[in-house]
Amino acid sequence: MLGIDISGAHLDVFAHPEGRARRLTNDADGIAAVTALAARRQAFVVIEATAPFDQPLIRALEAAGLVFHRANPRRARDFARSAGLLAKTDAVDARMLALYGTALALRPTEKVAPARLALQGLVSRRDQLVAMRKAERVRLRTMSEPCIAESLLAVIALLDAQIRTIERRIEATVAADAALARQRRVLRAAPGIGPVAASVLLASLPELGRVSRRAIAALAGLAPIARDSGLLRGRRCVQGGRKRVRDALYMAALAAVRTTPWKALFATMTTAGKPAKLSLIAIARKLLVTLNVAIRTGEYQPRPATP
Repeated sequence: MLGIDISGAHLDVFAHPEGRARRLTNDADGIAAVTALAARRQAFVVIEATAPFDQPLIRALEAAGLVFHRANPRRARDFARSAGLLAKTDAVDARMLALYGTALALRPTEKVAPARLALQGLVSRRDQLVAMRKAERVRLRTMSEPCIAESLLAVIALLDAQIRTIERRIEATVAADAALARQRRVLRAAPGIGPVAASVLLASLPELGRVSRRAIAALAGLAPIARDSGLLRGRRCVQGGRKRVRDALYMAALAAVRTTPWKALFATMTTAGKPAKLSLIAIARKLLVTLNVAIRTGEYQPRPATP
């Protein structure tokens, strides 16, 4: 078992059970050395998700046909605390990741197809540009100096153009890949799923159509988490998962409740006393479960709208 803590400059490697630790540079030479070590040992590699610094190592591990798990940082940190590893250094984190892989039956991270990898980068870049545009628009609303307002408008216009360019590249990337194009057609057939939501789901939820409804809801952070103890029945809430996916599905639910059958379902839930936001989260989860089946079967079929 190899645990590898990744930073911009270094790769800290811990080999379990030998207890050997070493530090390498996070460059071509260091990555080659880590890949060779993992290949010699035929080791299962556990790394912490630290994009973008982990991407070169991941691509090298994939190219070498090595098995690895990309760990959720919060879960890995929770494991470290439960194991009594309270200190946090790169060397400690590498050891913790190796122990994490030894103690738990971690699923290997699947290889990402080149087209989906390119789509992930484009969707991420679009999100960055949209966030920058939002910040400039906020500044514009509070700006009274004409010369500064002119500068803000110029930057906003530039960001608008860049967003349109990225969106065209997203469309071209999806259209050029048969699997992605087929899945996008299925997704766009669902109420509320526009081009942005479809792109986010394609890029950030590759498990769609390949796992159970409970698993897909958990991955999106839309599964209700129990809070029970003894006779206490706590309020269920959603947490964790992939925030960008959850955000996209929430906005899709907002659009979907303007159409049938989701409009009637939303009305039924709110009339029964459920808060509007809670009802929208429930509809987002139901929409996701429907899409999960649709991707698996290759055709969107509306499900009966029941609370």
